[in-house]
Amino acid sequence: MSIALRRWLLRLLKLPPRLVYAIGPGTAYGRFVLLLTTNGRRTGEPRVTPLQYEQVNGKFVVASARGARADWYLNAVADPRVEVRVGRSRFSGVAETCSDPHRIADFLELRLERHPRMVGRMLRLRGVPVNPTRAELETYASRLAMVTITPQRRNEHSLP
Repeated sequence: MSIALRRWLLRLLKLPPRLVYAIGPGTAYGRFVLLLTTNGRRTGEPRVTPLQYEQVNGKFVVASARGARADWYLNAVADPRVEVRVGRSRFSGVAETCSDPHRIADFLELRLERHPRMVGRMLRLRGVPVNPTRAELETYASRLAMVTITPQRRNEHSLP
């Protein structure tokens, strides 16, 4: 499959969550998915990406299944100033990137604890066993990348 076709398909997959937020039921959807706006590293144009997240100690953590090759991740590396929409809340934030397998495995354990069926299925689709050991999670995490977003200021609504 060509790179252009792959990118087109990825953009197509991003459309439904953006539409849900645009037409209003983003509040319920926002319990699992946020919209991350980064500045394009080449164009400087805003780029919106729907991502599953976890809120940890007032920060928002997202992981990249494509690792450090994901466009949104590379954009956050180039410019860590981001905008986030979670349900009805919008805020500016600073993205801290991470590729440490130990920290990413910690995040995966948290996700498994909070959403065992959903995250368990996602991991199984990627070849991770049903009840993964810490070593198996770290091996899988070595292919991933993660971003922790620290809110900087509140915009239209307060944080969830």
